[in-house]
Amino acid sequence: MIKAALLGAGRRGMYAYASYALKRPDEIQFIAVAEPDEERRALFARLHSIPTEMQFTSWEEMLQQPQLCEVLLICTQDRQHFEPAMKALEQGYHILLEKPMSPEPLETIRLAEEAEKKQQILSVCHVSRYDTYYSALKEVLDKGVIGKVMSVQWTENVGFWHQAHSFVRGNWRNSDETSSMILQKSCHDMDMLQWFIGGKCLEVSSYGKLSYFRPENAPAGSTERCTDGCAVEHECPYSAIKHYHNEKTNSFPMVVSPIPTLEARMKAIQEGPYGRCVFHCDNNVVDHQVVNMYFDNEVTVSFTMSAFTAENTRTFKFMGTAGEIRGHHENNEIEINYFSGRKEIIRPERFEGGHGGADYLTMRDFIRQVQSKELDGKTSASVSARGHIMAFAAEHSRLTGRNVNLDSYIEELQNNQVLA
Repeated sequence: MIKAALLGAGRRGMYAYASYALKRPDEIQFIAVAEPDEERRALFARLHSIPTEMQFTSWEEMLQQPQLCEVLLICTQDRQHFEPAMKALEQGYHILLEKPMSPEPLETIRLAEEAEKKQQILSVCHVSRYDTYYSALKEVLDKGVIGKVMSVQWTENVGFWHQAHSFVRGNWRNSDETSSMILQKSCHDMDMLQWFIGGKCLEVSSYGKLSYFRPENAPAGSTERCTDGCAVEHECPYSAIKHYHNEKTNSFPMVVSPIPTLEARMKAIQEGPYGRCVFHCDNNVVDHQVVNMYFDNEVTVSFTMSAFTAENTRTFKFMGTAGEIRGHHENNEIEINYFSGRKEIIRPERFEGGHGGADYLTMRDFIRQVQSKELDGKTSASVSARGHIMAFAAEHSRLTGRNVNLDSYIEELQNNQVLA
């Protein structure tokens, strides 16, 4: 049985990944946790029967100890990924690292290089690759049923409520504290696109803005908080009272208040970040962005990320020389339209759990990888780093207004580091 430790007992660390140990205690056991929030730390320790001496208040405190176990899960905030991961590789841990690897492009490359140098497993949580829906899509594409893929349209429909929760009020609202929207939300998309297309992305161009969730767009009568007597709160689709002060049991109210009572939730939105008006937050990440990509196998891709959607899902169209494939992730349908006139619908098997069971399957695959000591996994750092660089280059293009050649971009980053 594998012994493991967790850095960061937030929603992803505690429920998406570590909960696997509660279902499969014969495969993995958590023997230590590092988490600054006392309540979350105590809850995780209680769930996994972790003694007091193995509960730490920070990743620094844990990694000051001699190596505690074989495996480390790093699920801290974005800007607390690189340092603990490098330290853990130095100590000899095999690592499952929450995405993004780092908000800095050179740190992403260094992590991949260090894992290869140390010959240790560093797997990145690109859970979408484990989603049975996308695995089925990959199988269809690899069979070549629509001939050679020439063009792809891919849309990430963020969902108006999800944008407000995570990227206006929540943890990933400000790139100065975390990372850019294209990296944090869409590095999954960059990773999957290179996986599906099977080529190397050569160039990107991108446009995008924070256009709507700004103070000047606040409606007349609005207040700093939804609970401050806002005159338009009842009609506002972003009302914190509507979204959080209700009997729903999904994960978003749990983030607002770990205590599930309505009284606790009301107190949280009266005092905490999730009760703020969406037009009066300290957010700076974009609310819509497009990225165009060109691959070395001559495939062109148009990617759109938008907050202004009713659904929270991904939709796409792959256009090939013998047909096209359309998809809608939430509907669990892959539609193949052959140019001969035949149509085929595939509905992949679904697993229980987060991200259509992909969180569970990510942990299962990582455990098997550790057991077999296989360094080149499905989402290894070397594979993930290239997708990250696509996102970094897209953001660079958005900010500069220029097309970006990825190889030149990497070379420029490395040269600037030497000069610095």
